[in-house]
Amino acid sequence: MNIKKVLVAGATGYLGQYVVKELKKRGFWVRVLIRNKAQKDKFKAVDDFYLGQLTSPNSIKGITKDIDWVFSSVGITRQKDGMTYMDVDYQANSNLLKEALKDKVEAFQYISAINGDKLKHLKIFEAKEKFVEELQDSEINYCVLRPNGFFSDMKDFLNMAKSGRVYLFGDGNFKLNPIHGEDLAKICVDKMEEGIKEETIGGIDIFTQNELAKIALKAWKKPIKISHLPDWTRRFTIWLLRTFTSSKTYGPIEFFLTAMADDNIANQYGTIRLEDFFKLEVNKLKNKKY
Repeated sequence: MNIKKVLVAGATGYLGQYVVKELKKRGFWVRVLIRNKAQKDKFKAVDDFYLGQLTSPNSIKGITKDIDWVFSSVGITRQKDGMTYMDVDYQANSNLLKEALKDKVEAFQYISAINGDKLKHLKIFEAKEKFVEELQDSEINYCVLRPNGFFSDMKDFLNMAKSGRVYLFGDGNFKLNPIHGEDLAKICVDKMEEGIKEETIGGIDIFTQNELAKIALKAWKKPIKISHLPDWTRRFTIWLLRTFTSSKTYGPIEFFLTAMADDNIANQYGTIRLEDFFKLEVNKLKNKKY
């Protein structure tokens, strides 16, 4: 059997690190893109490193040489280096795609987010979906996955719950099924192997926001105290941020607040439960004190 060679871009991020582990577990040959040599220390048993910046096309020439599959979860999560969403979520991935096409890479998997195709008016998705369209129009076999929120994103509920009360917009009945990065990484590799073009991916359990708040409060062993704010406060917050801050500041918050005002239910996968994740996180935080 011919072992596939996979390039992972975004490998130092939350999902990327799990994808690298999953690929190696299944016997793939893995090349990891890093921005500086110190990032090598994050990885064990990787076959090859490529030092470069996707935002600088000249620094990534040859990055996809001899590569069969490209995986990219490249995007801005925490704003830095003065880069915009268009610079990173769109242009950096576009630069990588050009190299992949030049080297006749077999397939390219890109990670967007749930409902990105319906929320192009948000800055973060304007850039992501511009790249999705470019990828779909290219001559490469593509796979676009749209995961729901990560368990790591749900720590916002946990952080609120620590104080003993969780604040929600509206009645708290909108539903979502977040997924753990480890579960998502397995699905990413599965879908690449299956040749799936597009799919939404979520966790095994569907929760209302009220249920999420309760789970977070229980993890801290707090009484259930949830305050419901009128929805106009959410809309007003988005307006304030758009008016008085740059997209670098408001982008992630705009996305979060918009997602809170609708159901976000993706196809259900995985085995890791949010309750268990919250308990582990609380134990970690408590142990840090001692």
